[in-house]
Amino acid sequence: MDLDKRERLESKGWKVGSVSDFLELTPEESVLVEIKLALSQSLKERRQKLMTQSELASKMSSSQPRIAKAENGDASVSIELLIRAMLAIGATPQDIGQVIAGVG
Repeated sequence: MDLDKRERLESKGWKVGSVSDFLELTPEESVLVEIKLALSQSLKERRQKLMTQSELASKMSSSQPRIAKAENGDASVSIELLIRAMLAIGATPQDIGQVIAGVG
């Protein structure tokens, strides 16, 4: 957002900040959210090249809606499930590390 727009909004009583500010997240919580989102995005991109959500769900003894939630960054999905799904589609620990290292 450009400075001019920010000043106009603030002059009219609006508060301008980040999602982290709004949710009052600690820096650690913000990074954790970013990691989960990066893993979700990577999972979706990799899975789409190899199989359907249903096929991945079957491979993991899970459900297609759960895979959809994982790929869409649903807050109810654990990092453990994201990592298990990545491994199930053939990602290596190094691949997962690269996704995490790319955050920030």
